[in-house]
Amino acid sequence: MKWPILIAAALGFACLGAAPLPPVASAPAPKPFAPTRFSVVVQGTGPDVILVPGLTGSREVWKGTAAAVPGYRYHFIQVAGFGGTPPRGNAQGKVVAPLAEEVARYIVARGLKRPAIVGHSMGGTVAMMVAARHPALAGKVMVVDMLPQPAGIVGGSARDMSGLADSLRDLSATPGGRRLVESAIRLFGNPESDADPDVTARATHELALTDLTAELPRIAAPLTIVYASLDPSRRAADDGRYRAAYARKRGARLIRIDDSGHMIMYDQPARFRAEFKAFLAL
Repeated sequence: MKWPILIAAALGFACLGAAPLPPVASAPAPKPFAPTRFSVVVQGTGPDVILVPGLTGSREVWKGTAAAVPGYRYHFIQVAGFGGTPPRGNAQGKVVAPLAEEVARYIVARGLKRPAIVGHSMGGTVAMMVAARHPALAGKVMVVDMLPQPAGIVGGSARDMSGLADSLRDLSATPGGRRLVESAIRLFGNPESDADPDVTARATHELALTDLTAELPRIAAPLTIVYASLDPSRRAADDGRYRAAYARKRGARLIRIDDSGHMIMYDQPARFRAEFKAFLAL
């Protein structure tokens, strides 16, 4: 009968002499995604809408439109290097395609359920890239005054623009070239723009060589294109150009806004806001 007592005592002494087990290390919590190619200001409540400004522009371009159409949670994107912000992740290399990938990652990281994505000019290119390359992420897309092949805006093609694009990219490498790019920003950029010349030159170079025409059928989300027509004598040509450019996206809605330049949300705010509201209600 003594054996159970002796065994228990032996086990007790063994435990007393044993080194304590080290604590189990817990895995570090994953860091929240922090984009480097853009920053975001989120305002409002309701369905999610991502707003992407154009080349050189700031998020301010969307503020009047969003204020006029409440009832949504707006994600105001600010591209790093534009709108007076530091280049950060856009300090070298390509700008537009990596920006689109980071927007897609933002959608996933924030748990957004098929948000609407609205982009003006270069922002429209970003919106189409996200929708074509990550079809499950976009709920619907509005492109404002941009073609799938951005060179078409000035009547060229990616092949036609390649030499000019290379020259523009290389301009920012010299002090004189940087001054030329800065002048171009003041002349042709968004009115409130304060953009980094090097980021602008590289983004323009990339846009000039981009052609998303073959990717249009991969966009599963409904696609609305709002485009400007300033010259009444050119309206038939403008219509034909946009119809041809978006022909490969079945069901694309094309909306022309007359008497407007490229900055439709400034030139025709009432008409644009009405179309924006109708788009979000689809």
